[in-house]
Amino acid sequence: MYELTVFHFMPDKLNLYSDIGNIMALKYRAKQRNIKLKVVDINETEGIDLSEADIFFIGGGSDREQALATKELAKIKTQLKTAIEDGLPGLTVCGGYQFLGEKYITPDGQTLEGLNILNFYTESQPERLTGDVVIESETFGTIVGFENHGGRTYHQFDTLGHVTYGYGNNATDQKEGIHYKNLLGTYLHGPVLPKNHEMTDYLLEAAAKRKGIPFEPKQIDNTAEEQAKQVLIDRARKNNQKSKK
Repeated sequence: MYELTVFHFMPDKLNLYSDIGNIMALKYRAKQRNIKLKVVDINETEGIDLSEADIFFIGGGSDREQALATKELAKIKTQLKTAIEDGLPGLTVCGGYQFLGEKYITPDGQTLEGLNILNFYTESQPERLTGDVVIESETFGTIVGFENHGGRTYHQFDTLGHVTYGYGNNATDQKEGIHYKNLLGTYLHGPVLPKNHEMTDYLLEAAAKRKGIPFEPKQIDNTAEEQAKQVLIDRARKNNQKSKK
């Protein structure tokens, strides 16, 4: 059996809305391809070597936990930036997505320094953007999830797709997340990967290709995943019709 290694950053702090389910989805779909997924929990970054990782994952957390995680990750920000530029696949959710940018501005105007790995910023407002989300993506098809965030993120990078229901990055440009090289950033909880097997397979296939191991079969039975996705699509459509009455 082949093996891929996932570095799971700050699981003790960043696990809002069952984001650990993303690791479970990666494990399950890797197993279908005869790949063992080794998960390494990283709560302290001192001495870690990102060249040992094939995928990395950073979940979401509260503002306080996000600040603590950012301080810890700042110790390896140069190494992390180099790895992302080199094509290391990664998934970052909510807070994990936000602090890859330059800064996070709190509702009271305080500026919290980000990792400054990518050129974007987030400004938080008291009114939260909450609810189901449906996105149409050129890369992944239809993406679904759940969002609950005060932050409004602004950037010029490629995104996961166009928001057809929900708010997305900032409730104004109808875009959600970020897609930079093999990095995926998103506000979608739920968790996002079990409902969106295309994103899960993207990360696994990119990691397998980078490591030089097979990723077969490309297609597996997605019945359960598609059924879960359809439930959320139908619910969003129903809620949208109600709001128009």
